Amino acid sequence: MGTPMALNLSKRFPLTVWNRSESKYPPFVQTGAKTGATPLHVVRQSDIIFMMLFDEHAIRSILTDDLKRAFHNKTLVNSSSVSVEFSRYLSEEVRSAGGDFIEMPVSGSKVPAEQGRLVGMMAGDRAAADRIRTYVEPMTSAAVYCGPIGSGLKTKYAVNNFLITMTAGLAESMNLARAQGLDLDAFGQVLEAGPMASAYSKLKVGKMLSQDWSAQAGIRDCYNSTQLIQAAAEAANTQAPLIQLCGSLYKQAIESGLGDEDMIAVVKCLAGSPKTEDQRHG
Repeated sequence: MGTPMALNLSKRFPLTVWNRSESKYPPFVQTGAKTGATPLHVVRQSDIIFMMLFDEHAIRSILTDDLKRAFHNKTLVNSSSVSVEFSRYLSEEVRSAGGDFIEMPVSGSKVPAEQGRLVGMMAGDRAAADRIRTYVEPMTSAAVYCGPIGSGLKTKYAVNNFLITMTAGLAESMNLARAQGLDLDAFGQVLEAGPMASAYSKLKVGKMLSQDWSAQAGIRDCYNSTQLIQAAAEAANTQAPLIQLCGSLYKQAIESGLGDEDMIAVVKCLAGSPKTEDQRHG
C-alpha cells in the first residue's frame, strides 16, 4: 500500500522515501524522488511524514529516541493499522517533541491505492488535519475527518468488519456454486446483474474465476485486521461473532501457506469435501 501511495504523492510534491527493501526504490528514482538512508534522514528532510508500516512492532523497531526528537515542528501522519492505544502513544510522543500527529488509516486495496482513490479516515487536531489536506489529495478520493485520536482507527475497524465478512461470504458463495456443479461464469453474471453488485465483488469474482491469487490485500494483513477488530469489539463491550469466524478462517489460510495471497484466496480453505453423516458420528 505504501508504494502506490507514495508514488501518487511524488507526482505532486518533492518526496524523500525510506523502505527496508532497496528493491522498492527504482520507481521513486524515476519520478525524481530522493531516498533516505534511514527513517531519521527522511524526517529531517521533510515537513510532513507519511508512515505506512505493517504493524506496531514494525513501527517500534524504528522509533528511536533520536527519531522522536526529530518530530519537532513536523507533522507525522500514520496510515498503518495499529491499536487505538498505540496510536495515542504515538500521538503523545510526537506532541511531546513539539510536533503534530494525525491518524489516517485508509480504506482500499492495491487498485484504489494505485488510482489514488483510497479513503482516508483522519483523526486528531482538526486544524492540523485541515493543514495537510492538500498533501492527502493525491492519494485519496475522500479524506473524512472522524474526530479525536482513535476515531479514525475505530472507523476503519467498523468498515473492515464489513469488508472482511463480505469477502468471506463471497468466497463461500462461489465455493457453494462450484460444489453444486454450476456454470461459474453464469453465477458471476447473476451477481453482477443484481443489487449486491459492486466494483469490489466484480473484481474478486474475476480473481476466483481466473484463479489469480496475486495480493491486492493479503491474507496476512486481513488476519491482522480481524485481531484488531475483535479487540475493538471487546473494548466496546459488543458482540462480533462473524469477525471471530473470519479470524479463524484466515488463521487457517495462513497455516495452509496462503498468507501472501489475496484475501479472496480464502476460498481454497472452503473447497474440502464436507464429512458425511457417518463420518461425523463414527
